[in-house]
Amino acid sequence: MSDFYQTGVVATFHRLGMLNLEKIESELTWYAHERPIALVLPSLYSELEGDALKGIVRELKEAKYVREIVVALGPASDAEFKYAKKFFAGLPQKTSIIWNSGDNMSSVYKAIEEAGLPTGEPGKGRSAWMAYGYVLAQQDFHVIALHDCDITTYTRDLLARLCYPVTNPNLDYDFCKGFYSRVSDRLHGRATRLLVTPLIRSIHKIIGYHPLLAFFDSFRYPLAGEFSMDIDMARVNKIPGDWGLEVGVLAEVYRNTSLRRVCQVDIAENYEHKHQVLSPEDATKGLNKMCVDICKSIFRTLASEGIVFSEGFFKTLVATYVRTAQDMLKRYEDDAAINGLLFDRHEESLAVDTFTKGIKKAAEIITEDPLGVPLIASWDRVTSAIPDILGMLKKAVEEDNK
Repeated sequence: MSDFYQTGVVATFHRLGMLNLEKIESELTWYAHERPIALVLPSLYSELEGDALKGIVRELKEAKYVREIVVALGPASDAEFKYAKKFFAGLPQKTSIIWNSGDNMSSVYKAIEEAGLPTGEPGKGRSAWMAYGYVLAQQDFHVIALHDCDITTYTRDLLARLCYPVTNPNLDYDFCKGFYSRVSDRLHGRATRLLVTPLIRSIHKIIGYHPLLAFFDSFRYPLAGEFSMDIDMARVNKIPGDWGLEVGVLAEVYRNTSLRRVCQVDIAENYEHKHQVLSPEDATKGLNKMCVDICKSIFRTLASEGIVFSEGFFKTLVATYVRTAQDMLKRYEDDAAINGLLFDRHEESLAVDTFTKGIKKAAEIITEDPLGVPLIASWDRVTSAIPDILGMLKKAVEEDNK
């Protein structure tokens, strides 16, 4: 984005001028000798069959500053796991694949659950969490970076810019969130544009200033799945196991480090990946389910900060959200017009209507059960309960990757 304006409470790093990729990668290679980098790739088996991940692997071959790539593989059969090992075998970096549904890993999950600690449901959150544990077990890394495996516009400067603020000791941030625009012939990113931002600002209108709301509203793309962090953040952060993952991660970062150690960086001129269907009639699918999970995560996070929610509050919130979202929808329509983009006002309005229902449903769930499903336990809690768990995890992964 061609501006240099600093807004919000976290530092924002923009794309200014021509990127000198060779220079930034050279610096990363130098710094990574003392501050090694592990890249986590949460991947579904189906993504191995698509074009996006093949392109990502081609680009990663040139990212020589990454010491190890850890692929957190979703549900997969024995044959699919063997194919995954072959698929990633061409990478020059050390590459480890975590077979989450294999027998060795199942024994690790079982040991944690028998200690009474939650590991969450199968999904991106749990896969990423287990990958963090494996990186921690090696006691050899300073930085963990993560990005999705369905990015069709991926180039390796995305990873370099993502890693730089945490790896460079002169910047020395604890957490860096990626952001980007999502535009083709129209605007994308409905869950961010029409749900999260107007919802956060609606709550702000009702309760007034709150530092956590200011923190959330500082991020240009709070639902982006790309970030890098200091290894100690991976040790202490809890992780949601549903679509509330990205908001939940930001909430944990807010609790566990200083705002001065948090930043966001523009990592791509444009970003394209698979689009979720809206599914307006079914709250168990698509953006509808995502909306409910995100709202539950936001409400529970704010409740933990001492904000009191009542039936009256939620009624006011819904009314405020509808007005705020409609006002923002008009802004996006005008933004599309001046840029010559398509804009389907009916579809955008349908998204607002669907998100409104999702907010109501999340409010009902929160009212009935304020705590809900517990977050996946932090690794410092797990290692306290089971001192040898990281050794078990490392052995399980190494056995699978022989």
